[in-house]
Amino acid sequence: MRVLYFDCFSGVSGDMMLGALLDLGIDQNKFLDELNKLNLPGYDIIIEKKVIDSITVTDVNIIVEGIEDSSGDHHNHQHNHSHDHNHSHGHNHSHSHDHNHSHGHNHSHSHDHNHSHGHNHSHSHDHNHNHGHSHGHSDGHFHHHYHPSRNLEDIEKIIDESTLKPNVKEFGKKVFKEIARAEAKVHNKGINEIHFHEVGAVDSIVDIMGVAICIDLLGVDKIYSSPLRDGNGFIKCQHGVLPVPVPAVMEMLKGSEIPYITEDIGTELVTPTGIALIKCLCSEYGVTPPIKIEKTGYGAGKRKIGRLNALRCVLGTLMDESKRDDEIYVLETNIDDMNPEFLGYVMEMLLENGALEVFYTPVYMKKNRPGVVLTVLSPKEIEEKLSNIILRETSTLGVRKTVCKRQTLTREERTVMTKYGEVKVKISLVNGLEKVSPEYEDCKRVAKEKNIPLWKVYEEVKNAVQ
Repeated sequence: MRVLYFDCFSGVSGDMMLGALLDLGIDQNKFLDELNKLNLPGYDIIIEKKVIDSITVTDVNIIVEGIEDSSGDHHNHQHNHSHDHNHSHGHNHSHSHDHNHSHGHNHSHSHDHNHSHGHNHSHSHDHNHNHGHSHGHSDGHFHHHYHPSRNLEDIEKIIDESTLKPNVKEFGKKVFKEIARAEAKVHNKGINEIHFHEVGAVDSIVDIMGVAICIDLLGVDKIYSSPLRDGNGFIKCQHGVLPVPVPAVMEMLKGSEIPYITEDIGTELVTPTGIALIKCLCSEYGVTPPIKIEKTGYGAGKRKIGRLNALRCVLGTLMDESKRDDEIYVLETNIDDMNPEFLGYVMEMLLENGALEVFYTPVYMKKNRPGVVLTVLSPKEIEEKLSNIILRETSTLGVRKTVCKRQTLTREERTVMTKYGEVKVKISLVNGLEKVSPEYEDCKRVAKEKNIPLWKVYEEVKNAVQ
């Protein structure tokens, strides 16, 4: 099972999570291509490697048009953040750099590093930019632009009208609904009366949908999180001076199973966007589960807190030894007086309802009548449900039940890219060695589509895994 673990030793925010996921090595061009499917104008995204407290991290900044310093995790209340340098650019280009240079075009921007950029060009250095707008002005100071607010319906419309995958859209809407629910509760308003100011809305849309895209690209089966560590004190925001944790975060903690710890750090470490993402992504919380680690990623925080301010994520394969030896039920019955055409239907019903395996064994019954033994391997918790299906759908009058111990290999499902296209495989571990089993239905589909022998597809899939 492919799993992801978020280690929130310095809290969590939307941009920290996006940075940590990208730091795992996700193809940034593929990520940006997916992000552009949002068709969201008016922002730049800057992705760059930085060194914080001697650790290399990925820093993500969202620059909203007309706002000099709009990056960070905005969530209906603003914070001041600092960056090594800010960039605001034109359109249709992606570039990165760590040196001063200029290009003479129709607009310029003045920042810490005093350089400006035009458009329709590309550079490849240390960090990437993506652009959702065009404009022409100098950003040496704050610009007073009118930025209308957006409510939940507005944001859901943007997501629905995008060309992103359905599962990515649904996850994004789920996170925004959780944030709006919490804000509505603490402000005593209806969920669609909650408005995200323009900077926060754009920033949060990019962070949340960016995380959704990354999770989809990683193809993980289960996600865990450590306890969330937050600071204390007070923080200035759009609604005034609020205590840490801010009320929206506290509302999202209510009724959840998320462990929450405060530390003597005088600022906010857990933002509403951050906790909403954790709450909607993770199914278990606590210490790191037994993982065969493949990759680690670090996403940069924006404040100096006296220690490494970053979110760490760990990608790997779950190696849960406690599940290698377990118990199942073996359900059996003999059938010799039933229309054989019904047997296929019974098998489908049992598998659809959670049976681990179903098979028939030919036998000769009394008076030499041909029949079958129906055998069903069932998880212990659903054996009664499966027994009832057997009694209802077959001609038998009883079911034999045996509890059996079994030993299983740790295994996972992956999708591999071959020269014929994508194919799913099952991979199991035996003393650290991998056994590869291509998915038959996928291989059959590819063989028919490409008009090639099935064995050739199997061979190509195994080579692709190796």
